[in-house]
Amino acid sequence: MIVIPAIDIRLGNVVILKQGKLESEVVHSADPVFIAKLWKAKGAQRLHIIDLDGALSGTNLNKEIIKKICSSVNIPVQVGGGMRSLDRIKEAFKYGADSVILGTVAVYDPKIVKKAIKKYGAKKIIVSVDSKDGKVAIGGWKDLTHLNILEYINNLKEIGVQEILYTDILRDGMFTGPDCEGAKKFSDTGMRIIVSGGIRSIEDLVKLRAYEKSGVYAAVVGSALYTEEFKLEDAVKTIKVLESK
Repeated sequence: MIVIPAIDIRLGNVVILKQGKLESEVVHSADPVFIAKLWKAKGAQRLHIIDLDGALSGTNLNKEIIKKICSSVNIPVQVGGGMRSLDRIKEAFKYGADSVILGTVAVYDPKIVKKAIKKYGAKKIIVSVDSKDGKVAIGGWKDLTHLNILEYINNLKEIGVQEILYTDILRDGMFTGPDCEGAKKFSDTGMRIIVSGGIRSIEDLVKLRAYEKSGVYAAVVGSALYTEEFKLEDAVKTIKVLESK
């Protein structure tokens, strides 16, 4: 189980949102690069960077910041937000992303996802599956589609997707615990799964680890780390101890 700290960037700042709502925004830091280095120093094996301006409007406002993060830490960085064309995907890899997260484009133009997988390999392309009331949400979670989550995941598998980032939007930033049952159900598709949304404690990470053999191999944690519900270094240590047994 890999614990992946989230760094959500809007207007150049590291922010925390609840359920993706801008009106709930709390600015945590004006220095995303410092935060990235901090998480690395605390034991992060990987970072999760989302350009919220890109996710909400398709802009590339935070490109230079993300580029600097990628060059400042010697751990893999997965980058998402506004990746809606092959040019944007290419650009992200050029400035140092280890993997790219695709969201809205996977709904509107799955051919781009297929082409990206063909060019960069399935291990480099993660598709974000954002769930609200069992349906797929897109556009920075502003828009709810008619697509059923499980059917959508199966469709992604058919075009070559091997890894998804599953987020239960209603749990995001709410400290209600992750959707373990949903993650287990979706793992039955054979996908590798990163779980996000609602994680509030090291115990939640331990619960998710129970589904590791089913494909749930990582968890993205945001609010709980920034509000110090638990410390990243403690979580990393706990997981290492469990894996050594």
